Amino acid sequence: MTIRFIAASRLPTPWATFTMHGFEDETTGKDHIALTLGDIDDGAPVLGRVHSECLTGDALFSMRCDCGYQLQEALKRIAAEGRGVLLYLRQEGRGIGLLNKIRAYELQDGGADTVEANERLGFGADMRRYDICVPMLEHLGVSTLKLMTNNPRKVDALTRDGVTISERQPITTGLNPHNEHYLSTKAGKLGHMMALDDFTQASDVDIERSE
Repeated sequence: MTIRFIAASRLPTPWATFTMHGFEDETTGKDHIALTLGDIDDGAPVLGRVHSECLTGDALFSMRCDCGYQLQEALKRIAAEGRGVLLYLRQEGRGIGLLNKIRAYELQDGGADTVEANERLGFGADMRRYDICVPMLEHLGVSTLKLMTNNPRKVDALTRDGVTISERQPITTGLNPHNEHYLSTKAGKLGHMMALDDFTQASDVDIERSE
């Protein structure tokens, strides 16, 4: 695996002006990005999130998942902190790709849960990898994260790959009638550390757009 830094630019958002860093995985040909804010290479723990691409939730405002809500919440928290990093990994559909994700949604429309749908298509419940984070974080000078996640497997994977996680911060937002079963499945079958009672209701969350 070879991760190559390509370029960096300003990225104004409704919450802060981040720096966007582009990386290429020369093994897979996939592009990944990091958004950074403030001084993050001073050795102190950095507030961060490792976010896997979700076109439907992040860009199309789908309410079937909590991904778009988590993305916005993470950027808001980093902006409030004044420093932080968000890695945006091109791992659509927990690593199965967009078209297979649509196939999985079709199975879910027929009654399967998110894990069963993946398995019926011949995939594991979660096909993502996190070793690609290490060279990205090394390039940015980050060695220790205060990680925003509900997923203990993500914490374990990053730790195995050499990233120090000093703190795990829950990120529970975007609960609505369309994703309640999905979130329950993530907790029950994928081990995510969350309870539905902890979630901010989607009706209380504004999908913010720049003018």
